[in-house]
Amino acid sequence: MLVSESSENPNVTAIMRRDAPFVAPDDSIATVARLLVEHRLPGLPVVENDELIGIITESDIIMREADVEVPTPVPFFDAIFVADAGPDFDDEVRRVLAVDARHLMTAPVVSVRSSATLSEVATLMIDRNVNPLPVLDDRLRLVGLVSRADLVRVISALENQDA
Repeated sequence: MLVSESSENPNVTAIMRRDAPFVAPDDSIATVARLLVEHRLPGLPVVENDELIGIITESDIIMREADVEVPTPVPFFDAIFVADAGPDFDDEVRRVLAVDARHLMTAPVVSVRSSATLSEVATLMIDRNVNPLPVLDDRLRLVGLVSRADLVRVISALENQDA
């Protein structure tokens, strides 16, 4: 649990970054990478017409530089099967060839509502292996971004408070 039993579980709005940048679908990969570095963020939301349509993470940027593993065809009687247990080949190729945010982003996006507690955010991040999480208001508009680092800062403060 993020907080001691005697205190209330804070809301995600208490720690989210309200001023986090976002990118448009037509923004270049260079723009995305520059913003990630400048703002020291693990990912950026992709927004079109005030609607969250995707997210680009550091992993997406790094994946562009990785070698794509071509699935191995395996003949079996009169048929050919593809022996592959790795990532989706078409998805890997799409990311490697991406020239803009639309082609690199992950969609649909795992996000949280601004009413989520920090325990709910932590659980979602671990269960779905996502970082960061866009925070949406009741009208599903982007209002912030919360990362694992933001949670670690809160945990550190709470642990030091109890010490």
